[in-house]
Amino acid sequence: MPNTNIYFAGPLFSIAERNYNQELTSKIENIDFKVFLPQRDGAELDKQPFEKLTQSERNRVIFDLDVEQVLDSDVFLFILDGRVPDEGACFELGIAYYQKRHTNPEKQIIGLHTDMRASFINSKLNAMIEGAFDKIFTSEFDLLEYLSKIKERVTTP
Repeated sequence: MPNTNIYFAGPLFSIAERNYNQELTSKIENIDFKVFLPQRDGAELDKQPFEKLTQSERNRVIFDLDVEQVLDSDVFLFILDGRVPDEGACFELGIAYYQKRHTNPEKQIIGLHTDMRASFINSKLNAMIEGAFDKIFTSEFDLLEYLSKIKERVTTP
């Protein structure tokens, strides 16, 4: 894995979600990863040149930019918390999984699922979602430790 770019997928529609995403992104960037955080780095409403786009135009820009960033990432990180995983992030997971399976077996697909709620009988996740991951962490500490080890492997000659 020559680079260490992370695509940060997950819910970003409430203040709490956006704040958590930003806090975790800061911790990951402190490990020296480059993180694409859609709420910060994507086609936000009030950011040039996106503020003058129609909703339809903005949707296309969001789609194209996010797909490009998923494909350019070395690590796909999905925040799975919530009653069910975010549907946009599930689509992005599908792209990342296809890429890993067919063209980039080195890509890491990892999740963070700290939510205690279970959506399925005897399981927190749908099998079609869960099966795409290399690892799913239940604590932020374990996730950051894992990412630190990835970084060490990449930077150690």
